[in-house]
Amino acid sequence: MRSEAPPLLPIFRSRHQADLLTELFLHPEQAYTATDLAAMLNIPFTTVHRELQRLEQAGLLTGRQIGRARLLQANTRHRASPALTQLLTVTFGPQSVVAEEFGGLESITHVIIYGSWAARYHGVPGTQPADVDVLIVGSPDRAQVYAAAERAEARLGQPVNPTLRSTTRWHRGDDPLVQTIRVSPQVTVVSPDATVPAPVPVPVP
Repeated sequence: MRSEAPPLLPIFRSRHQADLLTELFLHPEQAYTATDLAAMLNIPFTTVHRELQRLEQAGLLTGRQIGRARLLQANTRHRASPALTQLLTVTFGPQSVVAEEFGGLESITHVIIYGSWAARYHGVPGTQPADVDVLIVGSPDRAQVYAAAERAEARLGQPVNPTLRSTTRWHRGDDPLVQTIRVSPQVTVVSPDATVPAPVPVPVP
């Protein structure tokens, strides 16, 4: 199954390809198997395997064999690597960056990106997102939430707007914003059900 060219940046062949590149180039110190990436990104294994072969043949990835597993990581020595990393960060990067900056907060249950970025990510046509809207569910320290938003803004180069809701209000579902988010495109980046295999850390030469 192949997804269509993504509205966030239609120069990529598909959202699957963009998601793979984002995971690899925003975490160049880590190496992954095709099985890891298929599970992490919820992409069919055959699609992941095919895309990884293309990327390795193009020199954008480096690989090494360990037993029966092939580990792949971004080739940071490729001359296109800096530009590609920046391009991926400002377009598909919010999912990864928001997860990293907000995921370490204490007393949270969910972190969800909603609004225009989530809509474009899910293929809804429209203008390019000018900011990133983030819902944090739980009872974290507000100062830490805003500090996380500032760090995410610095990395993404666009405003990150955090909104807090208690776990009770989230589950009760009678809050107008919660009701809107539940029926709109959204990307959950932190949740109690998030279980993904850990990638293999490999030092970058």
